[in-house]
Amino acid sequence: MLYVLKTSWPLLLGVLLLLLGNGLQGTLLGIRGGLEGYDAATMSLVMSGYYVGFLLGSRRATVLIARVGHVRVFAALGSLISAAFILYAAVPYVWAWVLLRVLVGYAFAGVYVVAESWLNNAATNETRGQALSLYMIVQMVGIISAQGLLNLGDPAGYGLFVVMSVLVSVAFLPILLTGVVAPPFQTTKPMSLRQLFHISPLGCIGTFLLGGVFAAIFGMASVFGTQAGMSVAQISIFVAAIYAGGLVAQYPIGWMSDRMDRRVLIMGLTAAGALATLGGGFFTESYAVTLALALLIGGVANPLYSLIIAYTNDFLQPSDMAAASGGLLFINGLGAMTGPPIIGAAMTRFGAGAFFAYIGILFALVALYAFYRMSKRPTPDETSPYAPVLPQASPVALEVAQGVAIERAAGVEAERE
Repeated sequence: MLYVLKTSWPLLLGVLLLLLGNGLQGTLLGIRGGLEGYDAATMSLVMSGYYVGFLLGSRRATVLIARVGHVRVFAALGSLISAAFILYAAVPYVWAWVLLRVLVGYAFAGVYVVAESWLNNAATNETRGQALSLYMIVQMVGIISAQGLLNLGDPAGYGLFVVMSVLVSVAFLPILLTGVVAPPFQTTKPMSLRQLFHISPLGCIGTFLLGGVFAAIFGMASVFGTQAGMSVAQISIFVAAIYAGGLVAQYPIGWMSDRMDRRVLIMGLTAAGALATLGGGFFTESYAVTLALALLIGGVANPLYSLIIAYTNDFLQPSDMAAASGGLLFINGLGAMTGPPIIGAAMTRFGAGAFFAYIGILFALVALYAFYRMSKRPTPDETSPYAPVLPQASPVALEVAQGVAIERAAGVEAERE
């Protein structure tokens, strides 16, 4: 781990600053929308714009890189993000925000592709798993820390938007001013969604429904906090708790994943999440209960993404894992795009409590479908190792995770022989 930190610190520092800016963006915009008088349904359109852009950017980033190279794509998209962050405060109009969120999502998808390509290229076969874990920790620490920045300024003013812009601008300096060699350009042969669904129906359905959960907790959490009457400090702690829950639960769930039927674990996690959110949603007047729900939701949703990918890999040849992960990323993006408008309409119609009800219903659907699939196919004789990866990862990070899983599987097989 120390070797990875020593050799990749400029990249990891840049990623930390990027996630500070991006983590602050979503929460701040949700609070500012409430101050501007926008209801949950209106803000849901704004929040969904990021996922539309991210999905498009994930598909198009490789085309841009092939045309002009990693460095130019990195610098150009970084400039676009920095400018968009300033414009949020300058043009506080709904459709302007929707457009800016699409552009920011598109740009961050490309930035993640480049950053993760560099990280993968700098790592060796022996350190790739450590590099991926450290990268994930840095991302989570950046997002959690970003919530604290909310308390340093007035959401109704310009200051915090300037801070976001500066963080992103400075993030590129340690990367572009060091001797990091641009990685070679590579592409992965895609897998059709029909073929992927035939291989793993639970993987596809679960990933789609989970996309709706991610869009709710990462896009609409601050909107919920505003509608529930929380202070800025309370909203920042609430959002941070979601990510902290995911960080803490990632490795215990990964440990269990490699030692039991993954469908049972998927069903158990989502059933527990559904019961807690559907029941706890009636007690959201208690801030302590709300924080406990935030920790639980994050602790279920974040590891569940990696768990579903690992389960899908159980039915794949190693050579097909990267292509399948790209398909799952696309399906997750489709779910994330549709999530905010649904939950926004529900919160406008039924109140802030619909936030937890929506998440609980999606968890329940995943649990029920996992239970159904257990009656259709036996547990696979051999399973692939669990490799943690975050929902906001690009296709490159997913491919790296698959590579780590393949290497671990090969090591386990060699030990058996």
